[in-house]
Amino acid sequence: MDVTVEKIALITGANKGIGLAAARQLGERGIVVVLGARDEVLGKQAADALAADGIAATPVRLDVRDEDSVAEAARTVEQRYGRLDILVNNAGVAGSFTGAPSEATAADLREVYETNVLGVVTVTCAMLPLLRRAPAGRIVNLSSHVGSLALHSDPQSPLAGVNMIAYQTSKTALNALTLAYAKELRTTPIKVNAALPGVVATDINHHRGPRTPAEGAGIVVRLALLDDSGPSGQCLADEGPVPW
Repeated sequence: MDVTVEKIALITGANKGIGLAAARQLGERGIVVVLGARDEVLGKQAADALAADGIAATPVRLDVRDEDSVAEAARTVEQRYGRLDILVNNAGVAGSFTGAPSEATAADLREVYETNVLGVVTVTCAMLPLLRRAPAGRIVNLSSHVGSLALHSDPQSPLAGVNMIAYQTSKTALNALTLAYAKELRTTPIKVNAALPGVVATDINHHRGPRTPAEGAGIVVRLALLDDSGPSGQCLADEGPVPW
């Protein structure tokens, strides 16, 4: 067990996009990053790329939909480091359904919820015992402006016309999970927040977003490194708090 490192962070879906950018930025600050990836080859390639730049990164197979792989990832972190300081629940999917809400089936929503909601529950439950061992654990859930009920219900909002039933409701559910965990852990040193990276050019939107993964990762890193005076149970973007 290596207990000499200052901080350890686990990021799900970390072999590309915002996850990889966040890993790089945390690694540049001296944090050892565990890269969770469904594909072991892609995870190793990402870790090797970071290592070439002097960033300490360990790849681990982690499919958030597979409880066994999540449990094995938790055992790996425990055996190597004995604790976890930062958990970034980054893995997410948009799903294949693009029709009207009335045309959606339970299977359409399940496809997205398995990763965006239930996967977060699985990973958080598995990693929480390790986060409790850290002096000040941090959990960052990757949400989205489209998950805000306040923005969607405001006819003047830029999101008033958006109606992606599977993806947006999964992020609304993720926001609710963030609040639930924050309430449970409010008497502990662990802080739980939702990060809104903005519209980032990644696989999830076919690389059509105006922001880069590095720009989107900024709020993730900020919340991962909150000091004791920082918030918990909030939904935050670069511009500040976003209404639930």
